[in-house]
Amino acid sequence: MPDGAPRVRDPARKEKILAAAAFLIARNGYHSVSMADIGREAGIVGSGIYRHFDGKAAILVAIFDQVIDDLLTDEQRIVESQPDLVRALDLLIDGQVEFVVGTRAIAQVYHNEIANLPDEDRSRLRRKQRLYVEDWVHVVRALRPDLDDVEARTLVHAAISAIQSTLFHHAGLDEERLHRTLAASARRILLAPVD
Repeated sequence: MPDGAPRVRDPARKEKILAAAAFLIARNGYHSVSMADIGREAGIVGSGIYRHFDGKAAILVAIFDQVIDDLLTDEQRIVESQPDLVRALDLLIDGQVEFVVGTRAIAQVYHNEIANLPDEDRSRLRRKQRLYVEDWVHVVRALRPDLDDVEARTLVHAAISAIQSTLFHHAGLDEERLHRTLAASARRILLAPVD
């Protein structure tokens, strides 16, 4: 850079750090990844990460916050703007499938590494997860008046678990077919008769 020219920071650097961390943590596990590893993967010096994050735990918290906040934002948009409950349910399912299939590394980290969060952050994120599930429960209950809250919540957890079941094995399906298969399976779980 010419002398005296202002230094320009890459506005996407924080996102690059989060993506690099998610990729490495998904592949190697939280405890095996160093700040230097994350920096190398993101294309910056490891010490440059500290301009954005206090440490590795802060990066993990930021990944988790981003995931759940994005899911909650999409969910709220769907619930508030979609009057057709069947279509709303399909969109909720599609959002969860896209999270698992489209952002596999981040979904794997979210699933595996929540125990490595500081207690306060873990509790806060668990509350957000419960909010996410409750919106699904409201849609399912509106579609299925035959279910009580406990039954609807059980089916929602079963559907989300079915979608997430492919996180740790390769199904052998291309991404589009996997998306369709998981969405159809979740829909059948949520709409199947209980008795």
